[in-house]
Amino acid sequence: MTALVTGSAGGIGSAIVRKLEREGFEVKGLDLVNGFDVTDPEAWEQVGSVDLACLNAGVLTGSNDIAHLTDDEYRRAVGVNVDGVVYGVRRLDRVMPRGSTIVVTASLAGLVGIPDDPIYGLTKHAVVGFVRSVAEQLAERGIRIQAVCPGWADTGLMPNGFKQELTDRGFRLLRPEDVADGVWAAYESEGTGGAWIVQPGRDPLLYGFKGVPGPR
Repeated sequence: MTALVTGSAGGIGSAIVRKLEREGFEVKGLDLVNGFDVTDPEAWEQVGSVDLACLNAGVLTGSNDIAHLTDDEYRRAVGVNVDGVVYGVRRLDRVMPRGSTIVVTASLAGLVGIPDDPIYGLTKHAVVGFVRSVAEQLAERGIRIQAVCPGWADTGLMPNGFKQELTDRGFRLLRPEDVADGVWAAYESEGTGGAWIVQPGRDPLLYGFKGVPGPR
């Protein structure tokens, strides 16, 4: 069995790689440190078939003040967090075999508001919506797709001082290994288009989206 993991050099990415290797996968890590840019559509055209793809690369803007958000901060977040997923799914849909699975690392910030980084929240809401919306057409070709929505995790992604601020506010941080377990739970599930919540002290949980009222 083969797998790929984007953002594989980061805390969560490396934990996912270790988890998959323990489960018997041959894993290819794709990360800027080894020359792979998820925002580059041409780079994705060089990616071949795998049985499991974990689209995990993501960045924060580090800004909670929309009035002072820079163009570069905004474009980088959208590029990595959204374009990197869309380009990846587009390519993988073309090359993955029937019975394969894509797991996208979204965030709890894709299900609730996040005043600490509104643009991060925007991108993760987009990712969750994309996974839910694209699942049906992927299923027609025998490919499942799931999103994993962890809370804050203790990784190098956090800006300086933010970890301490969260701790002071009473947040319990996930370990990267907890998120990797969530990825595995999503992979082992039978459904598609779901969002799996990962929170400290809980088993990964499939989120139950409430329907919206129809017309009268």
